[in-house]
Amino acid sequence: MTSHRDDASMDAVGVSADDDITWQGDVRAGVRQVRDLDSLPLSPAERSAAQAAATRHKVRIPKAYLDLIDWTDPADPIRAQVIPSPEELTEQEGELDDPIADHAFSPVPRLTHRHADRVLLFPTYQCAVYCRFCFRKESLTSIGRGFSREALEPAFAYIAAHPEIREVILTGGDPLSLPDKALAEIRARIEAVSHVRLLRLHTRVPVALPSRVTSGLVRSLQGRLMVTVVTHFNHAREITDAAEQACSALRQGGFVLLNQSVLLKGVNDTVEVLEELCRELMYRLGVKPYYLHHGDLARGMAHRRTTIHQGQALVSALRARLSGICNPVYVLDLPDGGGKVPLGPCYVEAQDGETWRIRGQDGELRTYTELVGDP
Repeated sequence: MTSHRDDASMDAVGVSADDDITWQGDVRAGVRQVRDLDSLPLSPAERSAAQAAATRHKVRIPKAYLDLIDWTDPADPIRAQVIPSPEELTEQEGELDDPIADHAFSPVPRLTHRHADRVLLFPTYQCAVYCRFCFRKESLTSIGRGFSREALEPAFAYIAAHPEIREVILTGGDPLSLPDKALAEIRARIEAVSHVRLLRLHTRVPVALPSRVTSGLVRSLQGRLMVTVVTHFNHAREITDAAEQACSALRQGGFVLLNQSVLLKGVNDTVEVLEELCRELMYRLGVKPYYLHHGDLARGMAHRRTTIHQGQALVSALRARLSGICNPVYVLDLPDGGGKVPLGPCYVEAQDGETWRIRGQDGELRTYTELVGDP
């Protein structure tokens, strides 16, 4: 879709409004369906296994993200996130179709209300890139529907009827894969509900399809509501010049930027990789590391999950290396709708009355005595 603007000048957010040509071409030039895997430098055995796995979960990789893969490295961390793997076909007992119970807490279609003051809204079940580890992979593959005004009406009515809702989180699917017009319509409908204060968007677009972040996209989200964009960078290799430009445009648009990563075996499960990722997110992109998720119980993903003990050791080491603003919170999103709970290490060793024994970041055990006034 070409722009109807006569000029291609850069506006206040630093991204041309005519860049929609670039991002749509980026999608078309990448992997969009299983047969496109034939064009990749895979061995016959890899291709056969990848095609089998891709029938279980959609495959889509924009060219910009595909170009980050080092095809000479079988363990490349970008490749591991998006190229179907034969290990995905091996399921473990206890893995789930709906690991965090989205459907169990869905009072109306396309909405999940698991926490009192916020809801998830699913304007689309389609993504700019399909991650192999996705905890919604079953829904994205089986539902697969895009944006529909009619389909969202029950969700909008539910939000309007529940004054306790302060925050609406657009997820899916990837909301930023929608056209600017659809995003503007959704934003306008939500901000018309007076008790809603904040709009949040969960997206991999700045990572995998940064050319999609145009001035038109930024304008479509600007209005009464505070807006938070939660990105999903998992490795410092994903932090490119284009991603930096996209995040800069979002920041200049007035949005708060956070990042949630997933702890993935073979991708980012070393302290050196996580340290570089978290530091570059904050210092280069201006994106606060928000959550580090323990791998959910998505089917076929045992080969990418670490143990909780491994994750705790990693975040403990990170805390000793990075400033507080660069440290994410290590969380587990409990099955059956239990919500996100912190899994980070506890530094309290013992308590005796008002005296506590606490281990410092240097490993030394120290005594701390509480001193408080009379009740």
